[in-house]
Amino acid sequence: MITAMTPLVTVEEVRQARRTLTGVVRTTPMEPSRGLTGITGPVYYKCENVQRAGAYKVRGAYVRLSRLDHAQRARGVVAASAGNHAQGVAVAAGELGIRATVFMPQGAPLPKVAATRGYGATVELVGSSVEDALAAAQDFAARTGAEFIHPFDHPDVIAGQGTVALEVFEQCPEVRTIIAGVGGGGLISGIGVAAKALRPDVRVVGVQAHGSAAYPPSLRAGNPVGLSESATMADGIRVARPGDVTFPHVRDLVDDVVTVSEEEISQAVLLLLERNKLLVEPAGAVGVAALLAKAVVAEPPVVVVLSGGNIDPLLLLRLIEHGLAASGRFLRFTVRCSDRPGVLAAILGMIAERGGNVIDVMHQRYDPRLAVGEVAVALSVETRGEDHAAHLSAALRDAGYRLSFQSVASQ
Repeated sequence: MITAMTPLVTVEEVRQARRTLTGVVRTTPMEPSRGLTGITGPVYYKCENVQRAGAYKVRGAYVRLSRLDHAQRARGVVAASAGNHAQGVAVAAGELGIRATVFMPQGAPLPKVAATRGYGATVELVGSSVEDALAAAQDFAARTGAEFIHPFDHPDVIAGQGTVALEVFEQCPEVRTIIAGVGGGGLISGIGVAAKALRPDVRVVGVQAHGSAAYPPSLRAGNPVGLSESATMADGIRVARPGDVTFPHVRDLVDDVVTVSEEEISQAVLLLLERNKLLVEPAGAVGVAALLAKAVVAEPPVVVVLSGGNIDPLLLLRLIEHGLAASGRFLRFTVRCSDRPGVLAAILGMIAERGGNVIDVMHQRYDPRLAVGEVAVALSVETRGEDHAAHLSAALRDAGYRLSFQSVASQ
């Protein structure tokens, strides 16, 4: 329950957390952006995607677990997560010799499940959402006495995540804007604590996915508001309600919270992979997406926190295709044409003459929606960008072909 007296974490608590984390977590590198600096001024990436367990979450998890007393440690800990918090708790528990049980949604990415087990935690798969996993974890805590480790809504967790900002100020003293993804709000709360205490001139901006953006309506209402639906590929920030502890931190210490689309997230993941050779999960790339989409007011130099790199390879394949389509470099469309010899060759010839690269072709003669003597040809075509894609589409239409697109890009 939030009240006007809800205490905020202090910068001294963040400094104490950093001392606790010495020798446990990495001081992650700061990399200059390739692809954004020319648009917005100097942009740097704080690479928490190469942190232990692949995300910043180990910071808050370790600080929280390290402050448990002997009796609490003996009863073990329990957590719920779609992946990154799970791995952070598993690593922290292993370091401290504490038994850990983690509840994860049944649809959690398999690499995250395997990694959590690999770090020594017992994993239980329940329900279809993080909320289901949270309920199961809290029930387990009530039944067994295990200490529940919330993924974001605890002062120790916020203090641990705030150590990211202390490193940012040391690595980029001239920073004017810090951008980070927001789910429940633990990371952006910790960054806000450090920034507003040490550098109140620095602008702190959070980014949420359109389909899971609980903070904008909550900030307008003045208290946490739960979403009736929450859906995004960025599972690391798919949280339906702000935390009672994190909300006042975001309200008081964060300058703005903006949102980005799934297409913009895909493009950001692709940009980081192509231009910076950085593997970043969707939740970790939303800050880059906000800059690409010009959704944020960002005075340079800008530091974007790449919060995690734990991505399912199958999702990565889909994201690459999605990102290529969103940037106009990949078209997927169906051509309806007469079923006569030479028609398919003519279509493929037109595409080749205009520099398109056909990836795959599927011929469909038996769709009941087709007229007699008509065929549908589904094509996947690689292009050189939006202008080339538009030119190619227009040429096919001018030649009399009817095109139906299955691409996320506007065509």
